[in-house]
Amino acid sequence: MAVFDTPEEAFGILRPVCVQLTKTQTVENVEHLRTQLQAVSDAALQDLQQYVLFPLRFALKTPGPKRERLLQSVVECLTFVLSSTCVREQELLQELFAELSACLYSPSSHRPAAVSEELKLAVIQGLSTLMHSAYGDIILAFYEPSILPRLGFAVSLLLGLAEQEKSRQIKIAALQCLQVLLLQCDCQDHPRPLGEPEQQQLGDLLASFLPGISTALTRVITGDFKQGHSIVVSSLKAFYKTVGFIMADEQLRRIPKTQAKPTVEHRIADLMVHREADWVKSTGNKLAILIKKIIGCVSVHPHWKVRLELVEFVETLLSKCSQSLVESAGPLLKALVGLVNDESPEVQAQCNKVLRGFADQKVVVGSRAFADILSESLHSLATSLPRLMNSQDDQGKFSTLSLLLGYLKLLGPKINLILNSAAHLQRLSRALVQVLELDVADVKIVEERSWNSDNLTASLTASPAQPWNRVQRRYFRFFTDERVFPLLRQICQLLGYYGNLYLLVDHFMELYHESVVYRKQAAMILNELVIGAAGLDVEDIHNGCPKISPEDLRGTVTSILEEYTSQENWYLITCIEAEEGEEEMMKQPGPQAITSGVHTCQVVSFPALSKPSPTICSMNSNIWQICIQLEGIGQFAYALGKDFHLLLMSALYPVLEKAGDQSLLISQVATSTMVDICHACGYDSLQHLINQNSDYLVNGISLNLRHLTLHPHTPKVLEVMLRNSDASLLPLVADVVQDVLATLDQFYDKRAASFVSVLHALLAALGTMKPFFMPVWGILVCTVCRCSMGDIGKVVPPIPQGMVGLHCLYFE
Repeated sequence: MAVFDTPEEAFGILRPVCVQLTKTQTVENVEHLRTQLQAVSDAALQDLQQYVLFPLRFALKTPGPKRERLLQSVVECLTFVLSSTCVREQELLQELFAELSACLYSPSSHRPAAVSEELKLAVIQGLSTLMHSAYGDIILAFYEPSILPRLGFAVSLLLGLAEQEKSRQIKIAALQCLQVLLLQCDCQDHPRPLGEPEQQQLGDLLASFLPGISTALTRVITGDFKQGHSIVVSSLKAFYKTVGFIMADEQLRRIPKTQAKPTVEHRIADLMVHREADWVKSTGNKLAILIKKIIGCVSVHPHWKVRLELVEFVETLLSKCSQSLVESAGPLLKALVGLVNDESPEVQAQCNKVLRGFADQKVVVGSRAFADILSESLHSLATSLPRLMNSQDDQGKFSTLSLLLGYLKLLGPKINLILNSAAHLQRLSRALVQVLELDVADVKIVEERSWNSDNLTASLTASPAQPWNRVQRRYFRFFTDERVFPLLRQICQLLGYYGNLYLLVDHFMELYHESVVYRKQAAMILNELVIGAAGLDVEDIHNGCPKISPEDLRGTVTSILEEYTSQENWYLITCIEAEEGEEEMMKQPGPQAITSGVHTCQVVSFPALSKPSPTICSMNSNIWQICIQLEGIGQFAYALGKDFHLLLMSALYPVLEKAGDQSLLISQVATSTMVDICHACGYDSLQHLINQNSDYLVNGISLNLRHLTLHPHTPKVLEVMLRNSDASLLPLVADVVQDVLATLDQFYDKRAASFVSVLHALLAALGTMKPFFMPVWGILVCTVCRCSMGDIGKVVPPIPQGMVGLHCLYFE
C-alpha cells in the first residue's frame, strides 16, 4: 500500500471518508477510515489530526443510544490516531479525556455503564494512549485544580473496573491506566522528569484521591487468591507508587505550614488537600492499617511473583516515606526480613539485595535508626520464641524462624545488643535447643551394625561445593518440614559470625553440661557457631564486619574438641553387647583405669556401682550424640583449614576409633569425618592422612594396648588404619602388631572377636605386599597358625577354635 507523505496527498484520500463518516456513523465507515489512515505517514497525519478526529468525536457526542460495536470501532480508530500523533493543545486533551471517560459511565445509574468487555478494554486503552500522546508541558498543564472533578471521575471508574470486573485483562488494563493517569507508570515515553515544584503541585492534586485509591486497591490486593497473581502484582505496584509519590518525605519537607488556597471555584477548592503535618500524621496512621492488612495477605501468597513485588513494595515505602509512614516501619521491616529465606530464589536474591542496600544507606525511620526498630522487634520475638516453637505447626515455625533470620541478617554486628542481655540470650537459646530436640525412638539405628568391612572404607571423590554443610539425615521431635533444619543452621551460623563467639560458646557449653537432654542440641549449635565464625557459609550484607582471628578461633575449637572427646562424652554405651563386654573386663583385677592421650596418661578411678540397663532410646541418643560430635570435628577442620594440623594429634585418634565402631551410623559418620579432615588439611587420600600421622597413632595404640580393659576399642584403631591404607603402612606398624599379638595372648578368651577383625585387616594388607616383605609374612603366619613356614621359637597358648581357619582361608 502506498504511503502518503504530504498533508495534501493525505487530505485528498481522507476527506471523502471523513465526510461520509460524519454523515453516516456506521462500523463500515469507521473501518474504512482506519484502513485509509494506515496509508498516511505520521507526519502528515499530525497536520491533519483535528480534521480526522472531528468525525470520530462527532460519533461519540451524537445524542441518543449507540450500538456498542460502533462505539468500540470509533474508540479503536481514535486510539490509532492518538498513537501516531501528539496532542499539542490543552483544551483538546481535556475534551478527549472527558469524551472517552463518558463511554464507561451510565448517567441514569451513576455507576459504570453495563457495556461489553471489548468496549471497556478499548476505552481503557484509549485513555492510556491519550495521556501518552500529550506533548511536552501540555501534560503538566492538564493537572490543575480545575481538572479535579474530571480526573476523580476517571479514577473512580478505573478503580471500579479493577475491583468489580471479572475479566482479568480488563482488571489489569484498568490498574495500568490508573498508573498512567497518576503519572506513575513505568513507560519510557512519558514526558520529561518532573521538577520539584511540579512534583509538589501534582502531589497536592493527587492527595485528594489517596484515601479512595488506597482503600480500593487494598480490597483488590486482599481479595480471593483465585483472581490471579498478575492482578495482585499490578495492584501492589499501583499502591506503592501512588503512596510513595504522595507521601514522599522529600516532597513533604518542602511544603509550608500554611498555604494559600488556589483561585478556583468553591466546590473545587473544598476538594483540595493541604499536606500539612496533621494531615500527614493522620493519613500515615490510616495507611498503616491498610499496609498491615496487605502485608498479612501478600506475605503468604502462593505465587512467588506476588511476594517478589512485596519486596519492591517494602523497599519503595521505606526508602521514600520513612518519615511519613513511621507507624508502618515495623510491619514493613517484618515483611521484608520474613522473605529472607523465601522458597523462591528470585525473592531471596531481591530481598538480600534490598537488605544490603538498607544496610549501606543506613536508612532512618522517623527519629529512630532501623537498628533500634529491629532491636525492639528482635527483643519481642526472642521473648515469645520459646512459646511459638512449642505451639506453632511446621509452617508457623518456618515463618517465625525466617523472621528471626531476617532480623539477624539486617542487624548484623548489632545483634550483640540482644546477646548481651542474659534474659534474651536465655530465651533465644532455650527456643533453639527446644526445637532441635531429636527423635531417638528409631530401633533401626541401634540394630544396624558395620560388620561388612566395606563400610570402613572411603574415598576422596567428588566433594560438594560446601562440604561443611554435609550432615547426616536426622529426625526431630517437634517438626518434620525439611526446610526448618537448614534454617536453624543458618541462624546459628549468623550468630557465630556476627555475635560474640566467646559468650555464645560459653553459654551453650553450659547447656551442654547442664543436662543430657540438651547435649545433642547444644553440640549441633556449637558446630554451626564455629562454621559461622569462620565465615564459611555466611552472606555478609554489611561488608567489613570484623572477623575473629585464626588464633582465637583455634583456641575456641580446641576447648570444644576437648569436651567432645572427653571420657564421659566420647565413650557412651551404644549397644548392650558392648556394655556387657566392658563390664566383664572391668571385673578383672588390675591397676587403676588410665586414660592415655597421645602424650599424657591420666589416672582415673571407676567406682564399682551398678548401673541400670540402657534403653533403646538412651542408646539411640548416645549414637546421635557421638555422630553430632564427629560431624563437629569435620566442620572444625574446614573452619580452621591448614591450622587444623595443630589439632590432629588430639582429634585423629578418637575419630579412627569411632570409624571402627560396631554401630553403622557412627562408623559412617566417622569415616566421613576422616574425609573432611583430608580435604581441610590438604591430604590426597585417607592413606596419605594415616601414613603421615602414623607415628603418634601407633604410639597411642601401643600405650592403650597395655591397659586394654580401659580402652577396649583400641584394636579398632589399628584395624581402621590397615583397611584405609596399604602395605606401605606395615613397616610403620610392625612393632604394634607384635603388641597386638602379645595382648591377644592375654585376652583371647574375652576379646578374640576384636582381634580377629584386626588380623583380617592385617592379612588383607599383607596380600598387597611386595616380595621383599615375605619374611615378615612368614613370621606372622607362623605366629598365628603354627604352620611350618619358619621357626621363630615362640610358644603361644592354645588358639581358640575358629582362629586356626585363618591359615586355610588365606594361605592355602
